[in-house]
Amino acid sequence: MKITRLDDVTPQPNPHHVDARKVYDTEHAVAVVITLRPGESLKRHITPVDVFFYVLQGKGTVEIGDERETAGEGTLVESPARIPHRWINESNAVFRVLVVKVPRPTEETKLL
Repeated sequence: MKITRLDDVTPQPNPHHVDARKVYDTEHAVAVVITLRPGESLKRHITPVDVFFYVLQGKGTVEIGDERETAGEGTLVESPARIPHRWINESNAVFRVLVVKVPRPTEETKLL
């Protein structure tokens, strides 16, 4: 059994300049916990694989293609491969989301 505590994972440098911690990484999938402080956001980007997001804390605004919705704790959001997307924290509280990419990407994410 392998147990990973989020507090024990070091944030990784990323093009979004936000707190992103890879908590799971195998040949089949990748999972990252992203924390956005109030006013922070991800840059619009395209991933080469399907992604699903599970909101762990707070409320965030998600943009996928031309759609825009607010999602709160306990919400799962699906994002198909090769569709521009991003998260924005427009609240006054911390927003935390689990990002799961399946299958594990073999190509890089593209910033827009």
